[in-house]
Amino acid sequence: MGQGRFIAVVGPSGVGKDSVMEAFAAAAPDVALLRRVITRAPEAGGEDYEPVSEAEFAARRDAGAFALHWRAHGLYYGIPSSIDAQLAQGCDLLVNLSRAVLPKAQTRFERFVCLSITAPKEVLARRLAGRGRETAAEIERRLSRSGFEIPEGVPVTEIDNSGTLDQTVQAIQSVLYPVKV
Repeated sequence: MGQGRFIAVVGPSGVGKDSVMEAFAAAAPDVALLRRVITRAPEAGGEDYEPVSEAEFAARRDAGAFALHWRAHGLYYGIPSSIDAQLAQGCDLLVNLSRAVLPKAQTRFERFVCLSITAPKEVLARRLAGRGRETAAEIERRLSRSGFEIPEGVPVTEIDNSGTLDQTVQAIQSVLYPVKV
């Protein structure tokens, strides 16, 4: 069994990254979702994450507990160092990342893949409003960042998520597991 792939999933807020990742992991037996550590309140909802205080996050970061960490949208995010053992066992891991940390991830992980989930801005606005986590001003701020470019030198495959979830999962499967003839 070889080294698993670190599959970075990026995209603007509201594009459906969490739903896509969950559906893909359910459809692909050799793929697992990575649970991030976030300084977000546990009742905030959304993805399955480990909520921690800023003090706890800083203590873990200083102790080397994160393979990657970054700040975005006023929160701190961390990828546990335990990811190395999972990858060594041959497991492909889906990881929701910030585009700004992609160059670090590309350098840090030998088998790095980046999927950029996309959808039209009106779809993003509708999804953000529907999840009810942000104010109108916060939604507008997130939408203004939706055009943020992928850092130069990071190989990326775009996946359109404006159709059905099944279509998106099939598109990812064709990229990650192409049929060889």
